[in-house]
Amino acid sequence: MNDTLRSVSVQSTNGERQVKFRERELRGSRFRCLLATTLPRPKLVEWTNSVIQPFAEVSDLDTYMPEGFGNPEEARLGETSKFLDADQRSALTKWWLTVPGRANTPNWDLVSTCNVDGRDGLILLEAKAHSGELKPDDSCGAKEVKNRDRICQAIKGASKTLGTGWSLKTDRCYQLSNRFAWASKVASLGVPVVLVYLGFLNAVEMPEPFQDHADWEKHLHEYADGCVPNGAWNSKVMINDTPLIPLIRSTDVNVVATDARRNIRAAVEE
Repeated sequence: MNDTLRSVSVQSTNGERQVKFRERELRGSRFRCLLATTLPRPKLVEWTNSVIQPFAEVSDLDTYMPEGFGNPEEARLGETSKFLDADQRSALTKWWLTVPGRANTPNWDLVSTCNVDGRDGLILLEAKAHSGELKPDDSCGAKEVKNRDRICQAIKGASKTLGTGWSLKTDRCYQLSNRFAWASKVASLGVPVVLVYLGFLNAVEMPEPFQDHADWEKHLHEYADGCVPNGAWNSKVMINDTPLIPLIRSTDVNVVATDARRNIRAAVEE
């Protein structure tokens, strides 16, 4: 995988500036998340609502990360202050890690505040653009033994909290498992969560891109089999009195040529 850094000129609220991206971030799902969040706010609101409705809603007052190519940083729920209060962030970090230090916690492809049945909630979005991003042999890579033990406990506890049929793991489908574990923990803190697995369609620069929604859904179900009950998707899972809503959604976000001089625009379609 090519990790060469590329410097890109972008327009931000403070004018033009240089932002560095790794080459792999300028294609696939990461690239498309940045394309989508670069849209003008009304279009971004429309696009986000197309992904989460009828279960939740966003408005132009909601906060999100990343904020396009100008502010591409992804959110970490235990560290980023925009989405949870200090006590909630501390509880998440202690639940996941014994020795925080330089230990990593999940980076989310997109996080946004939202409204769920009249309550302040969060959208936690994990995006994929081709079947190679669904790795069943993915396992926990924590090097600190105490942290690894704590993560194993957290994921085992999340399966128990989620109930019958759930079997989140640390030795396979680890990314999927940690996403559901974090989503359920946030819900246990009283914050409704819409956990979106979003398939970007027709990412032609990637090997084996998803051709349509059925193709994406088939690959995701095969990947999640044995960890997430099929019936849990696209429905509400109640954590005490707070909903966790796992959704399978797809969208087409691509760069296309619009005229002979190769002017480029971002095209976002359902």
